[in-house]
Amino acid sequence: MAEAIQTVVIVGGGSAGWLTAGILAAELRRGGSSMRVCLVESPDVSPIGVGEGTWPTMRSSLIRMGISETDFLKACDASFKQGTHFVGWLKGGTESYYHPFTPPRGFSDINLARHWQAVRGQVSFCDAVSPQAKVCEQALGPKQIVTPEYASNLNYGYHLDAGKFAGLLQKHCVEALGVEHLLENVESIETNETGDICALHTSSSRRIPGELFVDCTGMRSLLLGKHYQVGFKDMSGVLFNDSALAVQVPRSDDSEPVAAATVSTAQEAGWIWDIGLPTRRGTGYTYSSKYTDDDQAERILRAYLAKTSNKDFSESCTPRKISFRPGYREKFWHRNCVAIGLSAGFVEPLEASALVMIELSAKMLGELMPPDRRVMDIVAGRFNARFGGHWERIIEFLKLHYVLSERNDSAYWRDHREAASIPSRLRDSLVLWGHHCPWHGDQAQVDELFSTASYQYVLYGMDFHSGDQRSQMEIDPEASKRAQTLFKENALETQKMLAGLPANRELIEKINRYGLSRV
Repeated sequence: MAEAIQTVVIVGGGSAGWLTAGILAAELRRGGSSMRVCLVESPDVSPIGVGEGTWPTMRSSLIRMGISETDFLKACDASFKQGTHFVGWLKGGTESYYHPFTPPRGFSDINLARHWQAVRGQVSFCDAVSPQAKVCEQALGPKQIVTPEYASNLNYGYHLDAGKFAGLLQKHCVEALGVEHLLENVESIETNETGDICALHTSSSRRIPGELFVDCTGMRSLLLGKHYQVGFKDMSGVLFNDSALAVQVPRSDDSEPVAAATVSTAQEAGWIWDIGLPTRRGTGYTYSSKYTDDDQAERILRAYLAKTSNKDFSESCTPRKISFRPGYREKFWHRNCVAIGLSAGFVEPLEASALVMIELSAKMLGELMPPDRRVMDIVAGRFNARFGGHWERIIEFLKLHYVLSERNDSAYWRDHREAASIPSRLRDSLVLWGHHCPWHGDQAQVDELFSTASYQYVLYGMDFHSGDQRSQMEIDPEASKRAQTLFKENALETQKMLAGLPANRELIEKINRYGLSRV
């Protein structure tokens, strides 16, 4: 008889460990399982803590774990994120576009991108199909104070303090979800005769047994990488960035607007992120060490800070250096060990995919938790197939931003457009999209990470052309008529939201004072 899974041991804390523990423990409780979840965390290792932007999926994750949105916003110095604002990606100037979280109007049944082509010179694609870019431009919130928790007028995720988020999750997991928390340094790994991990041994001579082990040890990947020697797929030939300089920028005063979108500003050998929290900004420059050096990268970051904060801070701050190898493991679940978070893989933080991959991994683990060792191999095969596909799509989507650029000011940007660095599926898709606007049928699988809407926002924000669509009225007059109606409705909705939504900071301050109503 196959060995039953009684204890899941998560190795490593931070956002990856505690988010996995919370989602998993909540799912097991819902299913009435008696399975035990234990998290082992080193008291001596500090998490990287750069994952400060989420997708809208985080709202579902917080609901799953039973965390109040009001409590979350207060505890994590969080704000509302409605998308990403890309600056200088096309030509290297002040030109910009938005990738918002809200899909185009009527997106489920009509492809407005086809009908927008004829008027693309008059209005941006994003402004034609969604109010969200205009809302972000004015730093407005996605809802009003009377809107219940997790409900919204516009789709949104969050900007948050990663350290405070891990602290909130730890407290909730231990006190509300029954997760056992051990502060221990893992010194060795014990395996049984089959090669499975059966226990961890710590520096305090403690033995921690289990039947399933989750590696959340970050880039060290102590279990899957170091112990099992699972191979790593290096993606530096596709996505060049392998370094980052990060800094926390204090607010000049309490009334400073809180940005409603992550700002991504392209530079000569990478790009600068700027994430707005109520009490500070999280800012950093991610770049390729092949195309620049640390000193030049630091000069560029300090110049940006001098423009966006103040000269004194730009000169006195001490940026933190982070080095990483872009890529992911050849498989994520090997024997009775599954890697989640940075131990599974990492690429540059463009489009904030780090936290959502943790959410999705923990969700699948919880929903398909194997009852015994025999079933585990089946689940592992499906997990590896799904997340291998997810990583491929992430890399393709991030590469799209570079391929569409027309910048020629540095070898970094020119080399990103070299055919050899572009994944074949993306090359084929670009050929197809040159004739047809992206639509639902383009998706390779039902659980694609990035919707067709995301591709449309980036493609047309970067001035991509999809053939000559001027004859849509002749091809399908009814669809053309409906499209014109939707364009008009969106324009009216935009004006209504600009007049009725509060500033992002005002909304956050009211939530801190009064809280949001719970449904």
